[in-house]
Amino acid sequence: MFDVDPAIRDSLRPHGLAVTRETDEAGADRFAVVGRTWAFKDRLKQLQARFDGSRKAWLLASEDALRSFAEGIGATGPGLAEAPAGDPDKGAGWGSKHYHGHRDGLRTRFAEARDEGALADYELLELLLFFSVYRRDTKPIAKALIARFGSLGGVLAAAPERYGEVFGLDPQAVDEQRRAQHDEDLRFTQILLKAVHHLMRRTLKEELKDRPLIGSWSALIDYLSVTMSHEGTEHFRLLFLDRKNILLRDEVQSRGTVDHTPLYPREVLKRCLDLDAAAIIMVHNHPSGDPTPSKADVEMNKEVVALLGAAGIEVHDHVIVGKGKHLSFRTQRLI
Repeated sequence: MFDVDPAIRDSLRPHGLAVTRETDEAGADRFAVVGRTWAFKDRLKQLQARFDGSRKAWLLASEDALRSFAEGIGATGPGLAEAPAGDPDKGAGWGSKHYHGHRDGLRTRFAEARDEGALADYELLELLLFFSVYRRDTKPIAKALIARFGSLGGVLAAAPERYGEVFGLDPQAVDEQRRAQHDEDLRFTQILLKAVHHLMRRTLKEELKDRPLIGSWSALIDYLSVTMSHEGTEHFRLLFLDRKNILLRDEVQSRGTVDHTPLYPREVLKRCLDLDAAAIIMVHNHPSGDPTPSKADVEMNKEVVALLGAAGIEVHDHVIVGKGKHLSFRTQRLI
């Protein structure tokens, strides 16, 4: 086995690339580059590399070519780098001048906007997708995501694996390089959008820390709406409070179906005693979007209030979260 210059090997590794040295059929040295090569295929082609589809490897004919390749990508850090502009004569395809001009224009509009309504919802999502989608027009992807999941909030709250439903690639109709690029785009998009969703939830939850929850009702509803309004199944959440109504713990107690989730009053009491909670706020969502309580909701609420009341623990409220609206049992005089 022939060795490869360690400096070259180390410079390729951060980009998800590996290289081996071997001999070709004529006994001459050559170098096989494997890994996330799709991002660098144009550079490899410039160096007269040949793609071996059976091994998913690019074959370089000399160490000088390999060194030139490594030096050429060495200045680019690993991660989500946008593709260079392509050939302007190739139209609005992958990496073309067309979509680069569009991206620059959208960035400029966002940077110069004087109010948050300057861009449509799909344009904000499109702008975000610039950081995860390589060499592809993000406008149709952004529009398709919002159409499929109903809103920006629905997109961010969707299960990551569902994003693949709108990425529009037939795995049987494209070459290996394009398919690998599509898979990377999808993976980065899944990570990016879920990270944004988690950031939103954590930012809103910061407004609830170390302050009486009863006096922070607007902030609480904002947090619950982002956290629960787009869930596809019912979740039951309990907010445990101390004697000053400061949040002790925020816990999902159960997950159910599209129209029901079980909650066991004795388990609620046990958890309150474990945490030494003085009060709770009960919360659950209605995936249908309508927060009107069912008869079962009202009966279960009465059971919990009665059991906790006997133990000196107050139920401040029971909130049902719908899509864009909510209902308070206390406001409706159901507590």
